[in-house]
Amino acid sequence: MSKMDDASFFDQAIDQYDVKLKAINQKIHENPELGYNEVQAHDNITSMLKELGFSVTTGAYGVPTAFSAEYGSGGRLVVYNAEYDALPDIGHACGHNLIATASIASFLGLAAAIKEHNVSGRVRLLGTPAEEGGDPSHGRVGSAYSTTLANHKFKIHYTGKPSHAAMAPWEGINALDAVVLAYNAISVLRQQIKPYERINGVIESGGTRPNIITASAGLVYYIRSATLKEADELKARAIKCFEGAAIATGCTVEFEEINTYADTRPNKPICYHYAQAMENFKNPVTCNVTYECPGFHGWYGISDTAFNHTPQFTKAAATKEAHDITIVTAKAMAIVGWKVLTDDVIAESVRKDFEEDKILREKPRGVVSVGGAC
Repeated sequence: MSKMDDASFFDQAIDQYDVKLKAINQKIHENPELGYNEVQAHDNITSMLKELGFSVTTGAYGVPTAFSAEYGSGGRLVVYNAEYDALPDIGHACGHNLIATASIASFLGLAAAIKEHNVSGRVRLLGTPAEEGGDPSHGRVGSAYSTTLANHKFKIHYTGKPSHAAMAPWEGINALDAVVLAYNAISVLRQQIKPYERINGVIESGGTRPNIITASAGLVYYIRSATLKEADELKARAIKCFEGAAIATGCTVEFEEINTYADTRPNKPICYHYAQAMENFKNPVTCNVTYECPGFHGWYGISDTAFNHTPQFTKAAATKEAHDITIVTAKAMAIVGWKVLTDDVIAESVRKDFEEDKILREKPRGVVSVGGAC
């Protein structure tokens, strides 16, 4: 297919499913489910795919709300990831109803192209639960050239000694004091971190009664930097702050890892062809996966005023305008998938960029566009 044929074909191939795609989008948005509990989203999507004749594996990779669907044979493999978990209290404030819809639409469009033109190649749709804070283990996957920061998520727990705050405070060891010292130490550390680095935390527990010296208290922190290596280094500096607070107060400190997300390493050729594809539809132009295989995390706007992870974004994600631009994005991603499957030169450039990037991962980035969606 030529460039214009690509746009025309995928326009028709994806638009024929628009009624079903709108229904899926609406169902996911109206029934927000937290990570690993996306039962309705999982069942609605897989039921639709089965009705359309696709082979679907439910509960894929040992995760009850994950799924896998595939079409084609031989050749190269293109994978689209569909996220569908929501956030506590504010629902789909990260637009995962739209992300799922885009990936489903791209999968359907590319499957139609493989069938219509009888080419070797496979397209796979992965249902990836719990993007918001889930287990990022490799193999459980869940401007065009943009990056997201590497992110260490962990808990800090201080243990002291309880005592009556008025009668015998000298007998106590105050874990809340350790938390406060640690919080302030991290605030001071921020003066000496790189412009694109982020350290954010909350006090998770700090005692229950003012007249009892707090024996147990804790925090949760996210440490972000441009690369996984830099995030490791920044975390080591933060750990010293937490340990110093324990020494100063006489408490013991324990660390509990939540999870770690690698930075996204967007593939330049894929991003270039995505931007080119978006131009066909007259529209302007994500993480551990890109450490394992070539990929990109495309961005597009649904509101000029709402920011993600806010109630306003939840509302914006339900609009007709948001759905329409999502379908445009899906068509562009389908075109990129088609090029990777059928054009050996493009496929080789994608692989070459991926291999070259492996060398760059250990080097600090000079200029970073900050994105911390996870």
